[in-house]
Amino acid sequence: MILLGTSGWQYRDWRDRFYPAGLPQRRWLEHYAEHFGTVELNNAFYRLPERDVFAGWRARTPDDFCVAVKMSRYLTHIKRLRDPAEPVARFLDRASALGDRLGPVLVQLPPNLRADLPALSEVLARFPSGVRVTVEPRHPSWWTEQTRRVLERHGAALCWADRGGRPVTPLWRTADFGYLRLHEGRAEPRPRYGRTALRSWLDRIGAAFSGAEPVFVYFNNDPGGAALADAAALAGLARHRDVPIGRAP
Repeated sequence: MILLGTSGWQYRDWRDRFYPAGLPQRRWLEHYAEHFGTVELNNAFYRLPERDVFAGWRARTPDDFCVAVKMSRYLTHIKRLRDPAEPVARFLDRASALGDRLGPVLVQLPPNLRADLPALSEVLARFPSGVRVTVEPRHPSWWTEQTRRVLERHGAALCWADRGGRPVTPLWRTADFGYLRLHEGRAEPRPRYGRTALRSWLDRIGAAFSGAEPVFVYFNNDPGGAALADAAALAGLARHRDVPIGRAP
């Protein structure tokens, strides 16, 4: 089952492209959740919202909606994975207000952070078993079998990532769910994705996961509404192939 969304919903250039004229911004999340079954929350990376903000998002979305939340940069970019107990506990205390709307936690590592498997293992051990975690390393030193085994041991998914219509990560399956971020396509108008690239990603997902297993897919190419158009295109291709897909345009 593909759960399809975008990396955020509060983009001013989506007004009139996706959000009807006259719809106040305070109602955008409700409109988004009518059309998508999940969203990836990026702003928590820059400033972790208070618990009541997460609770408010839960109250404003339907029962079947899911919010993936990006881990605070305080842990990943400032602490660089060191001393994770307090940052993870604070993050979970606030994000848990989403209740059953809480989806995977995205731990995106700095591009200049070299592999540090003991530190990563300690971070992953801080998350309770009921919380899905996906890790997006961005330095090539992480692409080893040792990294793969750490992820598998903790049941954490390697975040698959795409730039330019091609994978920039190994396509390891390390958990009972998948997670894919599509950062930037090469089709016109940029940064759109072409149909060939989208079909290739459906092929890769289908080769690694059964139709019953959840695979979270987020378009992060938000400028100009590209993410919206590409999400609709991917949803159409999936339906044409009879690939199970959650709510999507």
